[in-house]
Amino acid sequence: MITIIDYEMGNLRSVAKAFEKLGHAARVTSNPADLVNTDKVVLPGVGAFRDCIDNLRKGGFVEPLLEHIAAGRPLLGICVGMQMLFDESEEFGRHQGLGLIPGRVSRFPADMTENNTHLKVPHMGWNSISILKDSPILQGVEDGSYVYFVHSYHCQAQNDDDVAASCRYGDIEFCASVWRDNIMATQFHPEKSQTIGLKIFQNFANL
Repeated sequence: MITIIDYEMGNLRSVAKAFEKLGHAARVTSNPADLVNTDKVVLPGVGAFRDCIDNLRKGGFVEPLLEHIAAGRPLLGICVGMQMLFDESEEFGRHQGLGLIPGRVSRFPADMTENNTHLKVPHMGWNSISILKDSPILQGVEDGSYVYFVHSYHCQAQNDDDVAASCRYGDIEFCASVWRDNIMATQFHPEKSQTIGLKIFQNFANL
C-alpha cells in the first residue's frame, strides 16, 4: 500500500490517480496512524514552506513519518515535500525543516537574467534535468529529460552525495532530486510530468 499524506497542503488526488493508473493501491489519509504499517509513504506539498511544515506538525505526522523512515521503508517527497526534508527554509522568515537532508532552502533572486532576458520567479514550466546519481526512482529516466516545475525556492544540499539530479535556471544550478538511503524526493512534479513522471512513480511503487 502506498500512503499519501494529507495535511491540507498537497496536490493529493492527482498523485493518487497516477499510482492507480499504474495499477498500484494508493490511499490519501489525514490519519497519522495510517503510516504505522504502510509499505511506502508519499509526502507531497504545494504552497509555502512555513504553512506546510506547520500543518505537518499540527496533524501529528512528524513522529510516525520519522519512524517510517527509521524502519527503512521508502519515502517519496514532492516539491515542498522535498524542501521539508532539509534543515531549514528562508521562506517568510527562517523555519526549521525535518533535518533529514543537510542543507537549506533559498529563494531564486528577483533579478535573474538569461541572454539579457529577465527570468520570472516562480520558475514554472518544463525544464531538463541532469542525472548525477543512480537513484532508484530515476531508473530508466534519460539524462536531459524534461519535467515540470513550479517553485520560487530551491534546495541547496550540503552534501553533493545527496543530490540525485540537478536543474539549471538562469545561472543557478539547483537540486532537482535527492536520494539518501530510503529517502527520495523531487523538486519537480512527477504527477504533471507525463511519461517521465509516471516512470518515476512506477519505480517508487516497485521498490
